[in-house]
Amino acid sequence: MAVAIKLPRMSDTMEEGTIVSWEVKLGDTIKSGDILAEVETDKATMELENFEKGTVLHLNVEEGGTIPVDSVIAVVGSEGEDFQDLLKETPKAEKEEVKEVEVAAQPKEEPAAEVKVTSQTSPQSSPSPLDNGRIFVSPLAKKMAEERGIDLNAVSGSGDNGRIIKRDIENFKAPVAGTSTIGVESYDEVPVSQMRKTIARRLADSKFTAPHFYLTMEIRMDKAIAARKEMVDYAEQKISVNDLIIKASAIALRKHPMVNAAWMGDKIRLNKHVHVGVAVAVEDGLLVPVVKFADHKSLSEISTEVKDKAAKAKNKELQPADWEGNTFTISNLGMFGI
Repeated sequence: MAVAIKLPRMSDTMEEGTIVSWEVKLGDTIKSGDILAEVETDKATMELENFEKGTVLHLNVEEGGTIPVDSVIAVVGSEGEDFQDLLKETPKAEKEEVKEVEVAAQPKEEPAAEVKVTSQTSPQSSPSPLDNGRIFVSPLAKKMAEERGIDLNAVSGSGDNGRIIKRDIENFKAPVAGTSTIGVESYDEVPVSQMRKTIARRLADSKFTAPHFYLTMEIRMDKAIAARKEMVDYAEQKISVNDLIIKASAIALRKHPMVNAAWMGDKIRLNKHVHVGVAVAVEDGLLVPVVKFADHKSLSEISTEVKDKAAKAKNKELQPADWEGNTFTISNLGMFGI
């Protein structure tokens, strides 16, 4: 029986995708785990993995063509099978449901505000391929992991719903001893009063209707610059001023948790983990890869990670796990004397 393959939502903000290249052609026999195409989303170019078995009967989009999420892009089935009815289906783009894991709320010390505690544990905070102890992995990726001696529990899946695919095994780097690659994401959610809602609404309105002035202050960085020069002489990884700012911001956020917060409309989310987004200018705009658990990482770790993700951003190789979850963002304009 012929099956229609639809374009999945490959990032949280994706509404449509462009077929950069097809990795299969009409008449090819394919199986689960094969790569169908390279798809450009709003944030990166990613491989689209196949989960069907059969013959490629139809490719519904030409290379370079753009199509909405959940639209039919290909048909797989038995050779000679009629599939025209499958092409008449109306796309039903639906947002991926996000489930929260709730733990028991802590005893309330202040009866005025109810606190909801949510916790999520993940290596590098990517979508977990685990469900009730089961690892979701493509056959090809599983075979490659076995050949390379890679523990699938340590691999972050970038496929649909956190599935581990070929690319994840190829890009996997075993964590270096002594580095902190595993952390716990958690936060408290505090309901806000009507007064705070009104204040927030009026402040947002004033941003677009009233002239603004900005306050600045100068900070002497002489000792920081001197320390950086010494670190450059001894560290394996060259430390930049930007790395110092990321680390200092992460420590400050841990010290002042009210700054490490997000406005959620009817509540304030107080993040207990520190994920620092670093704005990176690319040809088409701006991307913000995230250094997760930055407060627990050394300057060398931060430096290595930022350089790696900046290169991936410019080559359109970032994956959803690389740009999601920041609790604070830094945009460095030092090259312009800022």
